[in-house]
Amino acid sequence: MKLLPPRETTLDLIGNTPLVKLEGPSREAGCEIYGKCEFMNPGASVKDRAALGIIRDAEARGELQPGGCVVEGTAGNTGIGIALVANALGYRTIIVMPDNQSREKMDTLRALGAELVTVPPTKFSDCNHFVHTSRRLAEETEGAIWANQFDNTANRKAHIDGTARELWEQLDGRIDGFTCAAGTGGTLAGVGLGLKEFDEAITIALTDPHGAALYNYFANGELQAEGSSVAEGIGQGRITGNLEGAPIDTQFRISDGEGLKWVARLLREEGLCLGLSSGINVAGAIALGRKLKADGVAEPRVATILCDTGFRYLSTLYNPEWLAAKDLPVFDWLRED
Repeated sequence: MKLLPPRETTLDLIGNTPLVKLEGPSREAGCEIYGKCEFMNPGASVKDRAALGIIRDAEARGELQPGGCVVEGTAGNTGIGIALVANALGYRTIIVMPDNQSREKMDTLRALGAELVTVPPTKFSDCNHFVHTSRRLAEETEGAIWANQFDNTANRKAHIDGTARELWEQLDGRIDGFTCAAGTGGTLAGVGLGLKEFDEAITIALTDPHGAALYNYFANGELQAEGSSVAEGIGQGRITGNLEGAPIDTQFRISDGEGLKWVARLLREEGLCLGLSSGINVAGAIALGRKLKADGVAEPRVATILCDTGFRYLSTLYNPEWLAAKDLPVFDWLRED
């Protein structure tokens, strides 16, 4: 194994994550499926990239001054990334999140020193939605900026410049498809745009959970949601600033049950403890691999994002009572016979 040289600062630990071939998904799809190990970022999620990109962009534009504050509305992971980056650079953090997210995320944010404000989950059109609440708090707080991860394209630029380039280099320029789910859309659009710069023929696919509206938008041109999902941080009902112009070639809809099947298999068979968004992404990668094979691509290679660690969901995905209450399958090893 080639060892990386020492990093100059702790912020240099963000990005350049390993890529791993997923054996079970590869066998299932009949092609090579790779997962980008974003849980190995300092904040244990892919959102560290957006956090660093947004804060550095605000500094470069002169909006964020020494001793300032970063305010954001988030399902949790972006807030954790922002808190860590802000700590390293001397800024305060205020995070607004829906109160139905995992307890682990809330406890982590408080432990990192962020000021945490929780609000009831509601539709984006409601003025009390967590995004709108965070914007108002930023406007009311002296020296604060609003990160605005959904519409601030510094988010997707971090993936154009970073994640896409890393994938291209790690796979030696031989990648046939990429897919992931969308929350802000920064990862999907950024990686898609970045990979298309290397090779326009690479297929970029949306993997959408139930309850989100993007599958219907890209399939039929209409923002329409069907069903529901317990997945945190993914699923979108509008075209965000980061999603505008995203080069989506095809789309898949994946159920929570299918995603949980891969969460379970990756843990038991390959030793990866992941969240539900990662399981949904892997199921989407398998679907994309099968489609590419059916379309005549010889020995396709598909990459996806392993978004965050499963340790962030011990009170939910890995809690048999919570799973049963949501009418979701309980992992075999958690059942009490």
